[in-house]
Amino acid sequence: MNKNLLGSRIKELRKQKGMSQEFLAEESGLSLRTIQRVENGETQPTGDSIKRLSYALSITPNELMDWQIIEDSKALLRLNLSQLSFIVFPFLGILIPLIIWISKKDKIKNMDRIGKSILNFQLSWTLLLFVMIIGLFVFSKLGLSTVSFSGLFITISAMYFLNFIIVISNSLRYHNGKSIKYPTLIQFLS
Repeated sequence: MNKNLLGSRIKELRKQKGMSQEFLAEESGLSLRTIQRVENGETQPTGDSIKRLSYALSITPNELMDWQIIEDSKALLRLNLSQLSFIVFPFLGILIPLIIWISKKDKIKNMDRIGKSILNFQLSWTLLLFVMIIGLFVFSKLGLSTVSFSGLFITISAMYFLNFIIVISNSLRYHNGKSIKYPTLIQFLS
């Protein structure tokens, strides 16, 4: 790995963990100037420095050295299709894509952007679904709505069908090399 990429990787990991350069220097036992030079790509860290930095960043030296962003269209397609788990239970449509996104967002090109788009959509859809169900239930109990069980079933079925169509159409769009478009009510992740 060239020193510029390694320096960028160390800087990125440090920021992800909310560390300052001073804190990383203190935790690794290296000087602040060494940290600055490594992050700026001015120098290649020694084997001992890599071990110290890895320990301070709570990763293995191999994870630090072997890191690179790759293109993996199959992983992105699996991420898109993982949303279909909402069919079994609505929260699974959030949980499974979330797990995939967290584990691969720094390793696969476009995973972060697409994952956030998917999670924003599924969070919005799930929130809307539960608000509608609770609202219809409360209004019917208060006598403000005459929605029956069949009306509630039709509403829920329509929401599920809409989610299914959006997921499948976006998966097909991605598979055909087009950009995906997930509608969201609220931008939970930016």
